[in-house]
Amino acid sequence: MNSPAPQTAVSAETRIDLHAVREALQPSVDAPEQPQQLFKCSDRTCRLMGFGISGVGTRVPDWVVTNAELESQHGFEPGWIERRTGILERRYLAPGQGSSDLAVDAARAAIADAGVSVSDIDLLVLGTFTPDYVVPSTACLVQDQLGLDAPAFDLQAACSGFMYSLVTAGQFIATGNSKCALVVGADVATRICRPDDQHTAPLFGDGAGAVILEAGTEDQGMLCYQLGTDGGKGDMLLCPGAGQRHPVNARAVKAGEHFLTMDGRSVFKWAIQAVTETIELILTKSGVSVDDVDLFVLHQANIRIINKAMNVLGIPPDKVLNNVHEVGNTSAASIPLVLGKARQEGRISHGDLVLMSGYGAGLSWGTGLFRW
Repeated sequence: MNSPAPQTAVSAETRIDLHAVREALQPSVDAPEQPQQLFKCSDRTCRLMGFGISGVGTRVPDWVVTNAELESQHGFEPGWIERRTGILERRYLAPGQGSSDLAVDAARAAIADAGVSVSDIDLLVLGTFTPDYVVPSTACLVQDQLGLDAPAFDLQAACSGFMYSLVTAGQFIATGNSKCALVVGADVATRICRPDDQHTAPLFGDGAGAVILEAGTEDQGMLCYQLGTDGGKGDMLLCPGAGQRHPVNARAVKAGEHFLTMDGRSVFKWAIQAVTETIELILTKSGVSVDDVDLFVLHQANIRIINKAMNVLGIPPDKVLNNVHEVGNTSAASIPLVLGKARQEGRISHGDLVLMSGYGAGLSWGTGLFRW
């Protein structure tokens, strides 16, 4: 077991300089265009200790869709998807199924991994922005399928949904109001993308990941975390025709208002800034260097975002685990799917420091340093 993270500030040699991070994101003096500083990083962070992750479970659909298939079916530029995103294939959920089906399978796997029983679970928090229905919540469907005697509710923070759900359920455990909580991130984002939109359809895949939270030691939990929102940029990732401001009707469907729209260039720039600046903030406030972290688990939206953050922060490639090339952007399922892969490969042990960072529509983000 690793020793608890030191609470003193890191040395000048190992601390990441926030000014240097911002400078690295700027182009050279000769560059023709100056990028916007889209992300405004708050200095406010929190700490939440006394709970641990005792089990992880995952589920992705069996239906594999390759880049070649999308390019031939919809006339996308050959090779564009891999060059711009690093994605080679993604998974589609079969017709007639929903986020709850994936969530139930992932939950069962997490329960088995933790060695607990269904009767032990007294809370379910489910992160999703693609619910089966408007009502009832997807969490209610999962609660019923699993036979839980527990309150269950959805939490909508899009691709940040797992981090928001993890922190929410962690509060219940840390305060003693839950003894065994089930946290799930599940999305079927392929259903809200226009199939012929090259800027959204190739990016997303379907999937679910789940974790079991139980009380831990005093040095387990979130050493430092930040949840944040910038609702003023919500139109960068927007599905306008799915709510009650613009109810779904024949005109809206004909206009494609029920599909996701994205300002890809702006989201890309914002995401790089969000990831690098929040990771720097969390490490500095924790008194931890990049070298002290055992594993970085970043939201799997785009390999170029991940690689840029790694380069700016000086994170060695062997400390980052990715699956975006295999499953695409699975939204709220993204981080727990990587955690599941890490568990299977023996990359996480009790006492390890794992830094997780999710970001997405809202715009929203959640970054935290977790003692396993």
